[in-house]
Amino acid sequence: MKDQQAPKVTFLHAVLPVGFLSLLIAYGLIIRPQFLNQDPFPLEMVFLFASVFVICQLLIMGFKWNDILAAIVKKQSRGLPAILILFAIGIIIGSWIVCGTIPMLIYYGIKMINPDYLYVLSFLIPIIFSTLTGTSWGSVGTIGVVLIGIAQAVNADLAITAGAIVGGAYFGDKISPLSDTTNLAAMAAETDLYDHIRSMMNTTLPAALIAIVIYFVMGLIKPAGDGSIDNEHIQTTLSAIDEMFNFNVFLFIPPLIVLYGSIRKKGTLPTLLASSMVAAVLSLIFQPYSLDNVVNTLNKGFDTSMATWMTDVPENVVTLFTRGGLYELSFAIMLAFVIFTFVGAIDMIDAMPRIVNRVFAFAKTRSSVILSSLVATAFTNVTTSNQTATSFIIGDAFGRKYDQFKIPRKVLSRSIEDYGTMIENIVPWTTTGVFMAATLGVAVADYWHWQLMTLANFVIAPLLAITGKGCFYNEVSKKETDGEER
Repeated sequence: MKDQQAPKVTFLHAVLPVGFLSLLIAYGLIIRPQFLNQDPFPLEMVFLFASVFVICQLLIMGFKWNDILAAIVKKQSRGLPAILILFAIGIIIGSWIVCGTIPMLIYYGIKMINPDYLYVLSFLIPIIFSTLTGTSWGSVGTIGVVLIGIAQAVNADLAITAGAIVGGAYFGDKISPLSDTTNLAAMAAETDLYDHIRSMMNTTLPAALIAIVIYFVMGLIKPAGDGSIDNEHIQTTLSAIDEMFNFNVFLFIPPLIVLYGSIRKKGTLPTLLASSMVAAVLSLIFQPYSLDNVVNTLNKGFDTSMATWMTDVPENVVTLFTRGGLYELSFAIMLAFVIFTFVGAIDMIDAMPRIVNRVFAFAKTRSSVILSSLVATAFTNVTTSNQTATSFIIGDAFGRKYDQFKIPRKVLSRSIEDYGTMIENIVPWTTTGVFMAATLGVAVADYWHWQLMTLANFVIAPLLAITGKGCFYNEVSKKETDGEER
């Protein structure tokens, strides 16, 4: 790609495009909305402007356009498998809705709610919702609103309830193969999706268990009041879901296919598509929707207006089920293309590795490299207020550093989520923090110290880095041994 006469690259050359991107982020995503009361720049435009800047810089430095283009195409091609998975996720979400799988689990999940165990259920039920739908925001915006309404009705502590809801939603989001942030973290670190999810279980599962125990104990120490669950809103939601779909045990087949594929380490894309096609067939067998409805759902997503026999669909049900389809994650896919353009261009001058090697020159051990990536991830997420950007920036910055110290890339992808995905919901000025506070009616300042999932994760992740537990160093050694034997 680079010929022998390639221009000389200095540290200043590496800093310029990253510095320009940082200025765009600071002005476009922080100063404009927070201090000037203006709309933030679209993130894809931020990276597009940065891409134009770095390409112009490379041309001025003497790089040939064909070489720059080849570097960009190479980066795009390496991310293509994950981008195809993002398309499949939209299809599977739509198919699981139209066949009744997601509605059935939501229906019975709501019926499980018991005020005597409200805090722990406020954590567990959103886990189910976000795992099956792949969206923490959707989970909080639907079942989260129901749970916070019940907490108000029974005079429960709203801060504890809100913290549990947000924590549960993000646990499910992290481990769901349908989540865009989960897929993008794996894509950015260039690791297999299911390897990434299994790696996260080392930090996420212990954090969840700690949260469950504390929420259960808090239910005993600080129980909800004597209010009842006679909530008209909940009954209206259940009646609407029941009228819209038919439920039976066969609707468990689609998620079982995904579970089987994960356990048996089958290809992610064919597993998701197989589950989608089975769900589409089940919808034609068990649900009152036509072939046109099913095909349109796979294409543009399910729409509650397809239930023509219903005269009035509750707004929260519309929000929950009007989604999915091939274009569901089109924004994330387009953003990935633009970011890959920027990252591919700066790869010509090894910008991120040069900066990381200079800034984190003190990192001479595996543990210090992982700890550095955790800190860098938290800082990037808090400043950009966007986990997608954080994933690609940190993945590109630390990828070679992890390789140099023989740390598996799935530890990098896990670190990106541990201190990226998990921090944004307890920072009040991020878009996620604003959304959670507005949706639940509880300020971030009130619930953050009860978002035990994130707080426990913040302790467990660096502990594993320091001790080396759950960092899969033995897998690297085994691969090297196998290679030598061959």
